Amino acid sequence: MSSRNIEFNAINCDLISIQSEIRKFFNWDLQEDIDSAVNLLHLVENLPPENWTRINRNRTLLDIIKKLNNNKNKIVIVGAAITTDNIIQMLKSDNLFVAADGAAGVFSALPDELIDMAWSRLVCVVSDADGGIGTENAFKKGIPIILHAHGDNQHSWRNFLTLDINNIQNTKIVLTHQIPQKIEGMYNIGGFTDGDRAACFVRSTGISNEKIIMTGSRTDIVGKWSGKTNKELKLLKLQWMSKIFKLLNMKYSK
Repeated sequence: MSSRNIEFNAINCDLISIQSEIRKFFNWDLQEDIDSAVNLLHLVENLPPENWTRINRNRTLLDIIKKLNNNKNKIVIVGAAITTDNIIQMLKSDNLFVAADGAAGVFSALPDELIDMAWSRLVCVVSDADGGIGTENAFKKGIPIILHAHGDNQHSWRNFLTLDINNIQNTKIVLTHQIPQKIEGMYNIGGFTDGDRAACFVRSTGISNEKIIMTGSRTDIVGKWSGKTNKELKLLKLQWMSKIFKLLNMKYSK
């Protein structure tokens, strides 16, 4: 397998161009996004886990694409406002799950008899490394993390990747960024928050809207599983999430 990027892109260019609009709105510097992406790539490729090599990251991505597309039922994208009742209902069918960062924590909050089955249905977690214990548990269980670099999360992803460097040989990652230029070893599939980026990611794997269920994605409240966050800023970010869902023509909770 080549170490060059496999073909994996945003489904339309608007999902990329809106990232520049968002930077302008929040007065964020593109160079900070670039620095974070370059530094994340450098760290990953100089840490020991064999699964983190560029070739094996490509394998991880291809495995995810295959798993999602081979599933006959729905792909459930789990947002931060998810409840255990929502997940229990979704488990009644052979649905697979993709979680937005800390929303993965809901699986450990299920009744004991459902926990293992629920975790086994979680295909990956889309994260910028601030989701807390839910994302960390998924990482340690070997569930692939679609790890994102942006301008102000360098401290978060560095801490996340070095949680326990001696015991993470089985962990798997795919790297994403949010700059206009292409970076070998990383992907920009569009989006902004973990929730809408999870939707962008699933659509980029070839899954149609008709096969996707959005649950726990809210723009009017900060979800229970959002991790540590500034509520006022988060609600503002969620309005941009809503814009991206519209670009995807995707229905969500609110």
